[in-house]
Amino acid sequence: MKNFKLGLVALLGALSIISCSSDAEDVLGSGNNGADENTPTIRITEGGATDDIFVATATGEAGTIVQGRVIFTTTDSKQRRLYVTKSEFGSSAEPIVIEELSKKGTKADGSIDLDGDTKKTLDFVFDLDVPTDANGEIIYNFWSTTGKGDFRDASKRLLLGVGEITVKVGTGNNPDAAVRSFTDVKLFAPALDGSTKTFFSLLDGKTHRIDEGDEYRALWDFGYYYGASGISKDQDATLVSSLAYNDEFTDDPDLIIKGLRPDASEGTEETLNKGYFAISSKNLDEFKGVSISGDLDFIDLSSGVKVSNLKVGDIIEFVDNYKNKGLIYVKQIEPGFNTNDFIVIDIKVQPSNSFDGKKM
Repeated sequence: MKNFKLGLVALLGALSIISCSSDAEDVLGSGNNGADENTPTIRITEGGATDDIFVATATGEAGTIVQGRVIFTTTDSKQRRLYVTKSEFGSSAEPIVIEELSKKGTKADGSIDLDGDTKKTLDFVFDLDVPTDANGEIIYNFWSTTGKGDFRDASKRLLLGVGEITVKVGTGNNPDAAVRSFTDVKLFAPALDGSTKTFFSLLDGKTHRIDEGDEYRALWDFGYYYGASGISKDQDATLVSSLAYNDEFTDDPDLIIKGLRPDASEGTEETLNKGYFAISSKNLDEFKGVSISGDLDFIDLSSGVKVSNLKVGDIIEFVDNYKNKGLIYVKQIEPGFNTNDFIVIDIKVQPSNSFDGKKM
C-alpha cells in the first residue's frame, strides 16, 4: 500500500507543492504561518460565514514562487479527509499531496488523513512554484469530506469546499489542452481470487489488481474479461464499465470475483464508475492524429456499458463516468480466460476537471 501511495505522488507530480513550514503541526496551526494580507486565501466555514472566500487569484511571474493559504473551519461536523487537485494550463485535475500535510498521513486514494485538531480547524500556507516560459492558469482545488470522497466528484461526502486558488501566469490564457495518452496498457483476464491486474484507472493511469480493496476500487474506470461458457456470456475479448463488471459473472454465485463488491460501510454502486463504449469507424491513422481535446468532441454518448468480441485493430469510442470522451485502440489480444491471457490497448482521452460536472 505504501508503495502505491508513493507511486501515485510521483506520477502526478505531487511533490510540486511544498509547505512553507518544516513542522506539520505548525502548518496546521491557527497562526498566519507567514501569510500577509496579500496572500491569496480561501476561507470556508461549515454553515457559512460572512468572511467566507471560495475563490482566490494570484498573478505569478514565470520562475517565481507564489504563496497560497487555505482555512477550513467546522462547527458541528468533523473533517476526515482533505482532497487537493491541480490543473495546469488546461490539463486534467490531478490529485496532489502537499508535502508537509502528507506527514499527517495519506489514505490509499491519495487524500490527506485528518486527525486531532485538524478535524475541526485546518489552516495552512504553501508555496506554488510558477513554471518558466509559460502562459495560462494553474488551478488548485481543495475540499474536505466526512469520509471517503472522490477526486473526480467533489460532491461525494463533501463537508467544506470546493475552494479554488488560481495562479495566472503570463497572459493567463491556457493553450489548447492536450489529450491524455496511455500506451501499451495490459489488462489480464480475471482470477477468481482477485489477484490479476484486470482494471484500469484514467485518474492515475495505472492498471489495478482486483483484490486491492475499496480504496482503490473507486479509482477504476473499466475492466477486461474474455468470455467462456459457464463463466460469462461467450463475449470473447470484452471491456466493461466497473459498475457493470460483476453483472457478467452472476449466473453462478461461486464466480463472483473477490474484491469487486463494495464494502457495506461505503455504500454500493456509488463507489463504482460507469462508462459507455461503442465500436468506432475511425482508423489507426485517425487515432494517431488525435492530439488536443477538441479532436474528440465528435464522440457521442452510447448506451452500451461494455464492448465485446474485440479484435486487434479495433478502435473504441468511450465516454467515461465524468463525461470525458476518448478512444481506445486494441493492439494485441492473447485470447483465453486464463490468468496469463490479456489484452493490450492504447488510450487517448480528454483532460478532465472534477468540477465540470458530477458522475453520470
